[in-house]
Amino acid sequence: MNRSFSGVYPILVTPFLDDGRIDIESQLRVVDHLLEQGAHGLGAFGNAGEGYALLPSEKRVLLDTIVDCIGGRAPVVVGIGETGTDAAVESCREAEGQGAAGLMVLPPYYMRPDGDGLRFFFSAISDAIGIPIMVQDAPMLSQVNMPPALLASMAREIEHVDYVKVEAPPTAPKISKTLEAAGDTISLFGGLNGQFLIEEWQRGARGTMPASDMTSVYVAIWNALVTEHDREAWDIFGRALPLIRFELQPGLGVSAVKHNLRAEGIIQSARVRHPTRSLDSAGLRELEALRSLVRPV
Repeated sequence: MNRSFSGVYPILVTPFLDDGRIDIESQLRVVDHLLEQGAHGLGAFGNAGEGYALLPSEKRVLLDTIVDCIGGRAPVVVGIGETGTDAAVESCREAEGQGAAGLMVLPPYYMRPDGDGLRFFFSAISDAIGIPIMVQDAPMLSQVNMPPALLASMAREIEHVDYVKVEAPPTAPKISKTLEAAGDTISLFGGLNGQFLIEEWQRGARGTMPASDMTSVYVAIWNALVTEHDREAWDIFGRALPLIRFELQPGLGVSAVKHNLRAEGIIQSARVRHPTRSLDSAGLRELEALRSLVRPV
């Protein structure tokens, strides 16, 4: 079992040029910026990174770029969202070969297998790789429900299933129930832009994977929690909450994150790829007003 991942692991945005091509220079700046902000690790090709809109060839180039830029400073957990078992196994092998420290794997969301099918899927991946698997429990996205008992049994029975990213609302009670069922056989992360990260921590979560535009804020909250300064954590969280809430709008969060990073001079363009949606002019005004409320930490 591998228990080395903990803390704030922001999901890297994927910057594009205005013509839609990958912006490698901006990607390098994003990596350096997040590590300078105190990120404990990074996530690649998650939903907040538009992994669903990237070509396989682009992912290979980007992952080489990201791993090289990190240079061993932090682990990178790579998102895998294939709908077939063989395709998922191949993608996981490739990511491991390129330097991924872990794999955040969605269950198959087209056929949506039952419990036995999910065990087979994650076992096939585990048998093919030698790094930790983080099961992405995101039923609002995948329409696949994985109850705590199933997650616990996979952690006990499948060698490399070491983590679960719990994104099944309400997340805090599921954190408790999963840990009750699994004990120390698994470590849990939160997601959904950290909206319940304090409650998740208090119930035993080891980390969180938010978007990549407020990393210093999330790190400050995390550090306050680790040092038992809960009031300070709530104070910081309260200032950021309006922007966290705004970024949870389905289909628009990535656009908001990119506009924030562009405003900081980290990326060149806020371009997103279809089917990701762009904020309209009113949304941009709303975002600018919210951004002014979040003081750097």
